[in-house]
Amino acid sequence: MFKTRKHKTFNYQPRFSKENQDVSVLEDNNNSKEFISKWKEIRGNRPKSKGFLPIRTLMLVLVLLLICMYLLEKKYM
Repeated sequence: MFKTRKHKTFNYQPRFSKENQDVSVLEDNNNSKEFISKWKEIRGNRPKSKGFLPIRTLMLVLVLLLICMYLLEKKYM
């Protein structure tokens, strides 16, 4: 009349098991080499573009802007 509940079971197979690790490492190396070679081939055709301003210049401008904002706030308050 009262049936006890059974535990749920799953057909779980770990992604990184020791059995599949050797095969997956070889596949990953081949895939990454193919991807890198394709990426270098595509990237090689485009000219290199430099940023508008170097990061040091942008940081200097930001610091000067913050200093100016602080001084103007102190002056008018």
